Amino acid sequence: MSEAVIAVPVQLKPRRRRKLLIRSLATLFVVWICFVFFIGWAMRQPPEVFGNVMKRMPMPAYFLFPFETMWNSARKGTLHVNDTAPDFNLETYDKSGTIQLSSFRGKQPVVLVFGSYT
Repeated sequence: MSEAVIAVPVQLKPRRRRKLLIRSLATLFVVWICFVFFIGWAMRQPPEVFGNVMKRMPMPAYFLFPFETMWNSARKGTLHVNDTAPDFNLETYDKSGTIQLSSFRGKQPVVLVFGSYT
């Protein structure tokens, strides 16, 4: 005759169970902090890098960190009222050359419109 083996769950002592719970929560907290720092780093990268990070993130992950607060902090910029606009070059509409913003300084006002009229 063969003997049957019956698995009996092992009962943890309350003190040991509490230690296991505290270690598990501490580990989850450290993983969450690392995740938040990684997302914060990604938000400060060029749009291509940030886009690659975000497109691989599963939807439930968006609820695990303060996305809007971090985004506003990462993208607030450093310009203040009465600061000089940063200089940059743009290609002309007809692609015949480039124009530098600083070439208009002191000559005429410049209005930059970002958007679409369609």
